[in-house]
Amino acid sequence: MIVTFASGKGGTGKTTIATNLAATLDKMGRPVQLLDCDVEEPNCHLFLKPDIQQETVVTVPVPVVDEDRCSNCGACADFCQFGAILQLGDRILVLPELCLSCGGCGRVCVDEAISERPKEVGVVREGQAGGIAFAEGRLKVGVARAIPIITRVKEGMGRDVTVLVDAPPGTSCPMLESVKDADFVCLVAEPTPFGLNDLEIAVGGVRQLDLPLGIVINRADMGDDRVKRFCAAEEIEILAELPNDRRIAEACSRGELIVDTLPEYWSRFAILLKRMEGMVAGAPNRAVAGKK
Repeated sequence: MIVTFASGKGGTGKTTIATNLAATLDKMGRPVQLLDCDVEEPNCHLFLKPDIQQETVVTVPVPVVDEDRCSNCGACADFCQFGAILQLGDRILVLPELCLSCGGCGRVCVDEAISERPKEVGVVREGQAGGIAFAEGRLKVGVARAIPIITRVKEGMGRDVTVLVDAPPGTSCPMLESVKDADFVCLVAEPTPFGLNDLEIAVGGVRQLDLPLGIVINRADMGDDRVKRFCAAEEIEILAELPNDRRIAEACSRGELIVDTLPEYWSRFAILLKRMEGMVAGAPNRAVAGKK
């Protein structure tokens, strides 16, 4: 089973749920892998404290123009819709920060003056946290290319293991890239007007991918009931509710897992796991949880 934890905004407790569920599976003696795809700000390692055993540099190809062969026809600049190649007078200027590495400029170059060189965009770190297989991506500072790193992290997805994916917050391309291969999407929300607004957007994005989904409400007793009313109206199951427990906040601030510090919460995560597994098992055509 592949479960992706996502949210319409940051700070809802998505990482808290993902890491504690991974620890719950480990305590149950079940094989589990956690992939931190929040590559701009990975923080699962703060709670799991993995022993990193391998680090791999992630690169993407960017074009290089051989000025001696280039006839300055401008075909490459006309082709690029992202402004990564510009024709300036008698020169072709490459802006690698804007390049999406499609390779099209090289294909349309009649002079065969365009080659490619690798550009580093980040790293993938892999290791072990007890019985939890762990991997995370880290985007290089100043680089705006999260998806190649997310893709590389997901390439290490194990088989015959429960895979938990911590997606980036929001509903942009990196979040959708993290979610798209999931068997189930767990959206973590907070019961506030802002939380509801972002949850509505996130639900719309997940439904576009035709994936089963459920909701976990974090700090459930600190806001209002609008998130619950939204879930009822949209026929989305609320899988679990966690209270606004000061002890949880204190444990998280120390980088501790809830199921270790507050063992009475272990059963809640075990029930959450059982509910998700039941929804995956009963989800024909990946579209059972929530009406369209």
